[in-house]
Formats: sequence, structure tokens, C-alpha cells
Amino acid sequence: MRKWQNVALGMMAASALAVGVSPGTASAENPQDSHERDFSFAVIGDIPYGAAQIADFPNVIDQINADRDVRMVDHLGDIKDGSSLCTDDYFALIRSDFDRFADPLVYTPGDNEWTDCHRPSNGSYNPLERLTAVRGTFFSQPGRTLGRHPVAVRSQAAQGYPENVRYTRAGVTFAAVHIVGSDNSLAPWTGNTAPTVEQRAEVQGRTAADVRLIRDTFAQAHTEKAKAVVLLTQADMFDPGATEPDPAGFGAFTPIVDVIAEQAAAFHGPVYLFNGDSHVYNSDQPLAAGSRWLSFYGVSAPVPNLRRITVDGSTGVNDWLKVTVDHHDPQVLRWTRVPFAT
Repeated sequence: MRKWQNVALGMMAASALAVGVSPGTASAENPQDSHERDFSFAVIGDIPYGAAQIADFPNVIDQINADRDVRMVDHLGDIKDGSSLCTDDYFALIRSDFDRFADPLVYTPGDNEWTDCHRPSNGSYNPLERLTAVRGTFFSQPGRTLGRHPVAVRSQAAQGYPENVRYTRAGVTFAAVHIVGSDNSLAPWTGNTAPTVEQRAEVQGRTAADVRLIRDTFAQAHTEKAKAVVLLTQADMFDPGATEPDPAGFGAFTPIVDVIAEQAAAFHGPVYLFNGDSHVYNSDQPLAAGSRWLSFYGVSAPVPNLRRITVDGSTGVNDWLKVTVDHHDPQVLRWTRVPFAT
């Protein structure tokens, strides 16, 4: 029996009571399972980019499936490169690939699959129409993950944001938060010098939902006495390549960074932010003392318990990130980059 099924069979009855799902539906947030040992999850993002990676993506999935330690998978968005067509057929192809994952898959959208689709090279779409298409393709069953063995998660579907979800595993509280590059989608669309009214309205509504999700996630972590909090996003809000951050490129992230800083500072354990977007592996403390991001975002005091990890991505990606919950380690998480099989 597949590894997840072993866990799921023991969870079914409690899951139905805990989150109101029907018997036979496993849950990623079952309190009885919240302190499970030997729990690992895979993190990928900014993949597949281009024809070669698209063709090889099933092999990447099979490699992750073969790792018996891995119990869940997180894709941090950008399921295509930034200069290819944003077609329904392509979305359907990636959805079929996602359905190949044996473990539950949590996916948060990236800018390449909707925000940047106004570009002529992407098909000159209205990005908001593409966002609707992304939600219809990948979030057709709100409150459930993707993958061959989906599990229940708490979602903001009732507020119109089915992609925003939270759950607890192995004593760690997780949230996938829909935050994208291109200044969180405020970068002007082709032919415009400023965001449109509808563009601003979308960003305002989604940002408010993101802030609520982050607050709810930390509240859940406090209630469940979680050992750590993990936030999963596409956008790199602390890009190391931005030596002099421009408000036009990062300003829209300010309310989100504010709430992360506030909530992390009040949390008793480590807080982890996993993101893609800048494509090169990095691990740092973006709001530690001396960071330029403190003044840029107006954060009044350092937040030393916040650690950010950027996953490798784009055309040069050759590994996936394996993250393990280790309750013997005060930092709770440890991780390694696993090379793609050749």
C-alpha cells in the first residue's frame, strides 16, 4: 500500500469529525496526526520552463513519488516560463501532470500563469480572465488538495480564494498564500502606464484575503501549540538581487510583510517562508537586524525567528527541495536539495 494511504486509513474517522468531511476523505489538518514523526514534504517551483522541462516533468514527479519519506508536495507557482502562451490546453496538461503525484499536492499560483499573460508572447490575454481559468482548472474541488490521494484543507473558497489554504502536519502549521511577482500583480499591463481599476481591485481584495489567511494561520498555530509555522508563496518579497529595492516593484507587498512580521514576532517558535520567483536557491533571514528590508517595508523591529528559503527554478533548475520535520531540532525543519535523476 502506498505510504500516504497507510497514514490516511488511520486518519479517516477523526478527519471526518475534525473538518466535516465525509468518511474516506483524509485530512491534512487532523489534530490527532499533528505530531506525526518522520514527516517530510517536497517543495518545487518555477517548473516546468520550456519544452525540455515540460517533457521531463513526469519523470521529476515520479522521482518525488519514489521517495518514501515524502508525505506531501508543495508547488510554489510558475508552471510555465514568462514568454509562452497561457492556453487552456497548457493548463490542462499541467493539471494532468499534477494528478500524477501520489502524495497530496498543494499548489499556489505564480505570476507566469495569469498575471503576466497580458504580454503578446503569452497571448495578450486579460490576466483576470486567466486567473479565473487557473482557479477553474486547479481548484475545481475547493478544500481539497491535488494529487492522486487528495486530502482536506481549510480554504478561503467562501471568500472567492480557493487557492488560499492552511493545514497542520506533524506539529507544524502550513499556509499556501497567493502572493505573486510583478509587484503582486500591480505591474502595468501591456499598453498601460499604470494599473487598471479592475487590476487594483483584484490586488486589493486578494491582499486582504492573504492578510486574513496569515492571521488565521498563526491563530491556528497558537491554538494547536504548533512547533513552527510555514508560509508558502510564489513571490520573492525579499529578492537578494534587488540591492536598491524599488517601490514600483515591491511596494504592493508591504501589507503582507507587515502582518508576517507582526505575527512572527509574537510566535514562540521558528517561522519559515518558502518562495520561488527569483529562481536561485537561497536561505536567509530577511528581517534580521541590519537588513535593508526593515526600513524598506517600515518594519519597526527585527524579526530574527523568520527564515526564508527560495527554491531553485527556471531553465537552470536541477533539483527539488526535501524538507523534514525534526522535533529534536529546535529549528524544527531541516532540508536538503535533491538532484534530479539522470
